[in-house]
Amino acid sequence: MVIGSFIIKKERGETANKSAGTFICGNCGYHSVKAMGRCPVCNQWNTFTSAAAESSHSSAPLQLPLSILEVPSASATRLPCGIGELDRVLGGGLVQGSCVLLAGEPGIGKSTLLLQMAQSIAARNHRVLYVSGEESPGQIKIRAERLEALSPHLLVSFQAEVEAIEGLLRESKPSLLIVDSIQTMASSEVQAAPGSVLQVRECAARLFTLVKEANIPLVLAGHVTKDGNIAGPKLLEHLVDVVIYFEGDRSLGVRVLRAHKNRFGDTSEIGLFQMTGAGLREMSGVEHLDLSGGGERRGGVLTATLDGARVLLVEVQALASQSFLPVPRRVVNGFDFNRLLMVLAILDKNGVHLGAQDVYVNVLGGISLADPGADLAVAVALVASHRELTLPPLLAVGELGLGGEVRTVPNLEKRLEVAVRLGLRHFLIPPSKGVTKEGKGVQRWPLDDVKALMRVLREINKEAL
Repeated sequence: MVIGSFIIKKERGETANKSAGTFICGNCGYHSVKAMGRCPVCNQWNTFTSAAAESSHSSAPLQLPLSILEVPSASATRLPCGIGELDRVLGGGLVQGSCVLLAGEPGIGKSTLLLQMAQSIAARNHRVLYVSGEESPGQIKIRAERLEALSPHLLVSFQAEVEAIEGLLRESKPSLLIVDSIQTMASSEVQAAPGSVLQVRECAARLFTLVKEANIPLVLAGHVTKDGNIAGPKLLEHLVDVVIYFEGDRSLGVRVLRAHKNRFGDTSEIGLFQMTGAGLREMSGVEHLDLSGGGERRGGVLTATLDGARVLLVEVQALASQSFLPVPRRVVNGFDFNRLLMVLAILDKNGVHLGAQDVYVNVLGGISLADPGADLAVAVALVASHRELTLPPLLAVGELGLGGEVRTVPNLEKRLEVAVRLGLRHFLIPPSKGVTKEGKGVQRWPLDDVKALMRVLREINKEAL
């Protein structure tokens, strides 16, 4: 009986030790107490790997909490990037010891921006270590010659192991570390493929620790999936200090840089770039995006949208044509599809019947309008195309209510001031007090509802003819 009891206790002990282990899915990060053939979350096969169970006890000394008044103030020393639009989004530059994640779709220009930033900082005699897991040093130099990013203080290396980066960091002692990209890095201590949840999390944690100890900024490049999410664990966004997205249509030249998270600055600023053969060019002094030339427009109208704290003037084009299909087409680019359906329903209630016509709406410049203030511009463009109206260069700003009323938008005065400064003279706006005063040749039409819009457009069309 004693022997049997001992065997039972031993088996129970072995079972307890096994249950203390952890198995993690290398695709989605799901934790399980036992290995499985298929992950119940992402339904992928043979992705579970064993991970050592963390100890519940910590050997670190206990630190008593302090009053917020007793905590010494820490100065956020910044390293300017030398690129005005990038510094604007970061809040003035890279904070020492901070971790920045730059995310974007493949081919959008992440590596180009990182190399130009590295050159700008290296040109001020700061040593920059550029580590790539995708390009060899020879390939990087080809791109650097095209961008004129050649500096003796810019160090490049092809490495895919985080342990090797640790050695390079101690030897070169740079002022900035750039890793392109985090999905290509791997650690020899983790038995998983590069780009998996385990590898990305482990490599990011090792790099974070290194730069915190060296008190230098770290910039990571991250890929974005077709769903618009950063590839790898979403946990990475919570670990880093700054998350910035590089957006734009690859077929067009305009790129938008916006911050989704910034522990050291505001997230309302955006940066504008134009992709050229010689790299990215800043659009710091430009508040409109590649507007087509002046003159009369048929089916196109300008709007002033507020993106963060910046006013952008973009052109909205619309085309309404006879449909030969049982269900007419509704094609939209750069504007919310459901919002377009709402605008069409409002116009239909007010005498503009487009139910039997194909409708196409396009926002020039590769910009996606999420501002409700663009409703009026879309409505004006649709009416002008449907009734073949000839309009002068015209700016329309306003939100449409379901009853057909034109509602005011935030910072209307600021939007009109930018438009006047850029030479526009004709404005369709909601009824509002305190907007920009009419200057020489400036004409404003305050609109109460869509019916008033119809009357004003007929008057403008007669004057244009």
